[in-house]
Amino acid sequence: MKRLAFVVVVLFLFVKSPAYAQQASESEAKKVADGSRGGTEHGVDEVFWGWANFVLLVVGLGYIVKKNAGPYFLKRSLEIRKGMIEADEARAEADAKVAEVERRLASLEAEIEALRRDARQEGAAEAHRVRHEGAAEMAKIQHHLTAEIASAGKAARLELRRYSAELALGLAEQKIATRMSPETEDRLVTSFVAHLGHP
Repeated sequence: MKRLAFVVVVLFLFVKSPAYAQQASESEAKKVADGSRGGTEHGVDEVFWGWANFVLLVVGLGYIVKKNAGPYFLKRSLEIRKGMIEADEARAEADAKVAEVERRLASLEAEIEALRRDARQEGAAEAHRVRHEGAAEMAKIQHHLTAEIASAGKAARLELRRYSAELALGLAEQKIATRMSPETEDRLVTSFVAHLGHP
């Protein structure tokens, strides 16, 4: 309905404007032709229709503006307010994100320092543990080597004693063999048998 009224007013104005322009040009031509003759009737009609046309144009435009501009500007104003609210919300959200990032960055440096301190402490503890384990392993190796050396020394002494005993027995055997004669052997056997007889 609004559009129909708008179309009617616009058509009326477009139809009336050319007719008014044609009348104005005809009246101008008549004035020129009439020369000094008055034509006040035609002049009053032209002024009246000119004002009427102007009033109709103003009323039509006012009606169109009142009907369409109010809701348009209201809608546009609501859209602008909605956009401003959304922009405020987006800015608040962005500010919150920036604050969160800054907080994380601040805590990140503290976390990095804590990680470095923990790494230094763990490195020192690991070095101490490695030194302690190395010292314990060296002590075990030294004990084992000492035991092996003592065992080897003992075995060497036993071997030396055995060898010395064998050597002494061999020498004693040789001495006895050189001193032994058949008479000495008979005497020893007789003495031995006599001794067995008298316990």
